[in-house]
This record gives sequence, structure tokens and C-alpha cells, in this order.
Amino acid sequence: MAGGHDEDLMPEDNSGYKLSQPKQSLAEYHKMDENDESLKRYKESLGLGGGNDLSDPNDPRVCIIHSLSMESPGREPVVIDLSTPGSLEDLKKKPFTIKEGAKFTMKAQFKVQHEILSGLHYVQTVKRGKIRIPGGKTSEMIGSYAPNTDKNPIYTKTFAEEEAPTGMLARGNYNAVSRFVDDDGKTHLEFEWSFDIAKDW
Repeated sequence: MAGGHDEDLMPEDNSGYKLSQPKQSLAEYHKMDENDESLKRYKESLGLGGGNDLSDPNDPRVCIIHSLSMESPGREPVVIDLSTPGSLEDLKKKPFTIKEGAKFTMKAQFKVQHEILSGLHYVQTVKRGKIRIPGGKTSEMIGSYAPNTDKNPIYTKTFAEEEAPTGMLARGNYNAVSRFVDDDGKTHLEFEWSFDIAKDW
């Protein structure tokens, strides 16, 4: 993606989220003293609770975003599949509709492999035309995660509930840019998409 989005799509500095231990390699985490209850609880909080590692040695990615979905009461979820070839290119071309005033939540499904993922954030900006709308930046902390295992093959994160704007002036087409970025500033996925605010679904 172009560098023009970079500043807008960095997490808010005031997230207040910090790992309670310095980031270490997987091998170092596994060597932590098993007799230390506080370290044991910390390892469990990261998901280091056993199971067979599902990391793909042929895929160097640390975080693989499978899908984003939008859920609204009384409606079937709208699923944005981010794993199939060509899916990212189709997102901006095929906007989906959100009813004005509707309450909805976004949900992400993703896989972690090879190493501990520290402080994953979801950051989104929304523009109408070329102008970012008021309140048009969202920054959500997703958290820190160990590589997935056969006991827990995929992670799911549900974000805070949102409400679509209302009124004739709010209706129309909006363009969004979303980024999954970690505490080290590494972008795991960035994509553009669009949606329409309409009087009805």
C-alpha cells in the first residue's frame, strides 16, 4: 500500500497496552521455570498451553488474517473472505450496504505461526471522497498471541459495537482502509474496501 496511509493507520499511542514480560522467542518461553506459578500463568495467557504447532514452514508470515465479518442483530453476517486469491482486489469494487442507524460489530478470524505475536492492533480509517469523516479512525487492540495449535487452530476477536450514522446527509458511499499492525510496527495486512450507508438493507 502507498505510504500516504501510514500515519493515519498507526495505532493510537494511548492504548496503554504493554506485555507484562519482555518479548522473547518461543524457545525461551518454553524454557521458563515450570515451578514458577506467575510465569506459568503468563505463558497460559499467551496460549502456550500445549498442543501441536500448526505453523507452516513454507509460509513465512507470522499473522494470517482469514476473514473479517460484520454482524448485525436480525441479519446474516456479512463475511469478507481475505484468504482467497483476488479477494482483496474485489473488496473496493463491490461495496456492501449498511442500514443507517443499524448497530453492528466486526469480527476478525486469524492464525498466528512461528513466533509470539506481540500487541496486534486493528486500525481503520473511513473517508467520503478524499476527506476523512469526523470520528473516522478506529484503533482496536486485539492482543498478543502464541502460534496456533491443534487445540486452538484459529483465533477470533470481536470488536466493540458500532452504530451506522443516520439521516439523508449520511447516506452514500464510503471508502475505508484497514490495517493489522503489531507493536513492532510490522504490517501484517492492509487493504481498501467500501460500503454504502442506505435507508434500508
